Amino acid sequence: MFVSCIAPRIVGVISFSIILTYETYKSVVVRSWPLGIVYRLMQLIIISYFVGYVFLYERAYQVADTATESSVITKVKGFGRLNNAVMDVADYIYPPQGEGVFSIITKIIKTDNQFQGRCSEVTHLEQFTHVFSQCIITGACNTSAGYCEIEGWCPAEDDKVDIKPMPEFVNFTIYIKNTIRFPRFNVSRENFPSTKSIKNCTYDKNTDPFCPIFRVGYILDETQQNVTLLGGEIGINIEWRCNLDHNVNSCVPTYSFSKLDAPFQNASLSKGYNFRFAKYYKTEDGTDYRCLHKAFAVRFDVMVTGIARKFSLIPTVINVIAAVTSVGMGTVLCDLILLHCSKGAQYYKEKKFEEVSEEQIHESLTLKPGSQLSIRRGNSSCNDSGAVSLSTNC
Repeated sequence: MFVSCIAPRIVGVISFSIILTYETYKSVVVRSWPLGIVYRLMQLIIISYFVGYVFLYERAYQVADTATESSVITKVKGFGRLNNAVMDVADYIYPPQGEGVFSIITKIIKTDNQFQGRCSEVTHLEQFTHVFSQCIITGACNTSAGYCEIEGWCPAEDDKVDIKPMPEFVNFTIYIKNTIRFPRFNVSRENFPSTKSIKNCTYDKNTDPFCPIFRVGYILDETQQNVTLLGGEIGINIEWRCNLDHNVNSCVPTYSFSKLDAPFQNASLSKGYNFRFAKYYKTEDGTDYRCLHKAFAVRFDVMVTGIARKFSLIPTVINVIAAVTSVGMGTVLCDLILLHCSKGAQYYKEKKFEEVSEEQIHESLTLKPGSQLSIRRGNSSCNDSGAVSLSTNC
């Protein structure tokens, strides 16, 4: 009965003593050149990472603004000849120019004077299916001729006609007017210096990288694709990367070009880019008829991305503290090697970890009869760091 009453009290005292403890680091100097090389190498790697990647490459000392506000206006110029007719921008631009996405028609297959009625489909009976039909199938077919009857706009379109593309297409020019604003810093920029004239300039990444007038043939060469035969989709990328710690005039765009439909280059279906549109007319008696156009075109998508950076004290302090703290990872790695992987691991553990109680401190400071230990009065400082030895003066 006595033991059962005392045991909980003893457990409570032990738990209370464990909570009210304090741990402090003890420095142990280990003279080992392999371990020293590992330690310094880890420090060098960590410091190089923070200095080279975090601060110089990622610019972690700056705050970034990616919530850009941008507008794009485009204008195409040039004349060409297609189907023995002179074409201007009103003929080959679709939709009407001015938007960030537009198409330049390279060739057109026309089907004139289409009226509502019934006529023979131009697709052969063996290749004829409802999915690829241009009109409603009536169900009447001429098996000897190999064609079926359709109901809709007649005559039916024959898109197998071989028409050469407009050769002047490569000499057309595209003018792109782009403005961008970084609301976080209240900075607005335009893609062309106001002090420079654009009348006689043409973009070239080496000789004139800031001119906003692009020759179509140059863009095709940059994408290394020939899209004049079947059409395609090309991306014009305008990228703004601005360091506002420098002069704001150094905030200028860079241009790049890419073929967006490259995955479909070798596909049997959905190859190139084409669309249909019609122009409608009326006869004298009020009957509707139309002229159908199947247009093969190159579609241009102007895409704008931007990021602006500027120095800020808060991210700088945070990343400096992270760098200083991470340097201690070298100590953690060396401690793992020293205390768990080395031959003298147990010896190092005894040197590194030591328990000290208040009774031991009181006993060591109490002057015993015959003892040579003495405390110097009036001298409370100690010049020894404690890393190598302990002095009685401390």
